[in-house]
Amino acid sequence: MEIDKKRVSRVLDMVRPSLQADGGDLELVDITDDGIVRVRLQGACNGCALSSLTIANGVERILKEHVPEVAKVISI
Repeated sequence: MEIDKKRVSRVLDMVRPSLQADGGDLELVDITDDGIVRVRLQGACNGCALSSLTIANGVERILKEHVPEVAKVISI
C-alpha cells in the first residue's frame, strides 16, 4: 500500500516547530512501499544524543497516530 507523501509531510509540519525550537529540523527523504518513512535530522538535531528518542517517541509516534499505514520512522 502506498502512503500519501502529502499526508506524511503535513504531519511532519506539525512536529517541525518543536524541533526548530531546539535549533533543529527534519527533512522527509523517502517513504518505502512497506511503510518505512526515512527522514534526515538537521541542525542541532543532527548528531544529538537524544535524536533516536526524538524519532521514536516524537516523530514516529505522532506520524503513526495520524497516518496508521506508517510502519516505522528511521533517520538516515
